[in-house]
Amino acid sequence: MKKIVRFLAVSLAAAIALSAKASAEDVLKVAGVHRGVWESAATELGQQAGIFKKYGIVLDLIHLDEVKEIIQSVASAKADIGVGVGTMSAIQAYAYGAPIRIIGASMAGSVNYWYVLKSSPVRSIKDIDGKTIAYERNGSSSQYDALDLMRKYDIKAKLILTGRPEATFASVNAGIVDVGWGALPFGVDKIEQGDIRVVARANDLPEIRNKTFGVIITNTDTLRKRRDVLVRFLQAYRETIDWMYSDPAVLERFSKIVDLPEGAARKLRDEFFPKEMLVPDKIVGMRNIISDAVVLDYIRKRLSRRQIAELVQLLTPQSADQRSIFRRLRDRLGRQ
Repeated sequence: MKKIVRFLAVSLAAAIALSAKASAEDVLKVAGVHRGVWESAATELGQQAGIFKKYGIVLDLIHLDEVKEIIQSVASAKADIGVGVGTMSAIQAYAYGAPIRIIGASMAGSVNYWYVLKSSPVRSIKDIDGKTIAYERNGSSSQYDALDLMRKYDIKAKLILTGRPEATFASVNAGIVDVGWGALPFGVDKIEQGDIRVVARANDLPEIRNKTFGVIITNTDTLRKRRDVLVRFLQAYRETIDWMYSDPAVLERFSKIVDLPEGAARKLRDEFFPKEMLVPDKIVGMRNIISDAVVLDYIRKRLSRRQIAELVQLLTPQSADQRSIFRRLRDRLGRQ
């Protein structure tokens, strides 16, 4: 009995210490790619809604042009956290010695899709056979996703390099390519208005859908020195994700950030991003991702189990047993 009381007392002391730390707001510098991307919008939306403030955190948000810039910022400790970092890019950086760790997931699956103009006779993925199909660049996820789709549906199409989504749309309009490539949120307004028709999504394939495409990273020194702040960040992040799928007000906020009509923002969320894609507490398909990283020359050889355990240090919620103990202790103290 004495051991139980002592354990509860220590647990309560730890909780009080954590609460005291949270009372003075901690600033976290968070780097991400492109403002207004739904799969990594939780930081900005949660900050606007005051959710991070509830956990004693203020976010200093930085928007960079490339994933490599995010990794460099985190590795050099210019940023505390990187959000929306490609999983293979994080693996590559770690394999080459960057002092980073994965502390959460930002998205499972892929945001790539393929479309045609409303006037096109192409109605489904099977109709792509014999046509030209766009991809961004050699070595891009759009190239490999397109190849996977063609293999899956036994389609013979000619891949055409078209660059970014905006340039690709111009090529489709000019008749240079039959089937365009896009990555969300690009094109959602055009889909909503019926100007283009989606004929294939990367997430149509389980082997793509069931891989963690983006992760949340931090610096090894930040993880060691500010672990409690990072734990609170993930708690606020989870709560923000829940809010993003439960409160209609979030769509109005997001539509202003990304400059989309509210109806298009709703279509983006409801049709392309089921909530389970954004769960931060699990990395799925890691073995396959590492295999892909070797095949695509991101890394020279597979990571060992020890290396994976070192790289992936998810800051998951406390166990149900621990939460139950804290709840009982709180109720008991409240009755005294």
